[in-house]
Order: sequence, then C-alpha cells, then structure tokens
Amino acid sequence: MDVPVSEGTTVYLNFSVSLEDGSEVDSNFGGEPVNFAVGDGSLLPGFERCIFGMHPGQRQVFTVLPEDAFGQPNNNNVQVLPRSHFDDDLELEIGLVFSFADAGGGELPGLIVAFDDEEVTVDFNHPLAGRTILFDVQIHRVEPTELH
Repeated sequence: MDVPVSEGTTVYLNFSVSLEDGSEVDSNFGGEPVNFAVGDGSLLPGFERCIFGMHPGQRQVFTVLPEDAFGQPNNNNVQVLPRSHFDDDLELEIGLVFSFADAGGGELPGLIVAFDDEEVTVDFNHPLAGRTILFDVQIHRVEPTELH
C-alpha cells in the first residue's frame, strides 16, 4: 500500500540536517531509519510540512528558512549575568556552552559570547537560530498511525 506522508501517518526515514556551507549538523544516514507519527512534535512543523506528499522510496533535499526551522535570534534571549554566578575557579571562554536551570527545573543551554571581571553575557538562542537549513530526507515507509 503506497500511502503518502500526511496527517495520521507514521513515517520511517533517514535524514540529515546541514548548513548552507555544507557542514553537517546531524544525520542518521548509514544507520537504521527513525520513525515518528506526523504531528507528534518529533519534527519541527517546518520540516514536517516539507515531507507532506512524499512516498516511500523518495529522497529529496529541502531548503528550510530560519522562520520555518529554529527561528530568528531574539535579543531578549541574550542575558548579562553577574560573574559571581559562576565559580571563581572556572575558566570562562567565548564559545563555551553552559547548561543553566530554567524556571521549570529543566536545562537550558547558553553560549558564552562575552565576559569580563564583573559580567558574563550569555546567548540562550538556539545555536541554529537565524540559519537556513538544508534538510535531506529519504522516506522508507509510511503507515497509517495506530491510535491506542
């Protein structure tokens, strides 16, 4: 049964995510396909919309603009914290990623973008915010999602 990717389907695929310069961010080509139910939140909606209508056996590369991928950087996500929030013996470096506790008790990665003896500037934007993404996808199987 040849079912296209649509609402109410489970999709088995291999994929890679790359930047416009060709540098690969993530890929599962060469490994087992992953599967997800359309609309379950596993894929960003902008990536999901790309593969709608694709059939098993198809492979395609999509260019996904920042608005449909990880969004544009938001200046409100760049925060200046007192240097005292960090251990004194910690050697800070620009480009270092730290894990911070968010309000809900989860973890939030932040990138050190500047620091001095008094303050540390941390960027909490997604590392791929503002980037156009190349989404290479190979569809292996599409099945109706079984509701439990």
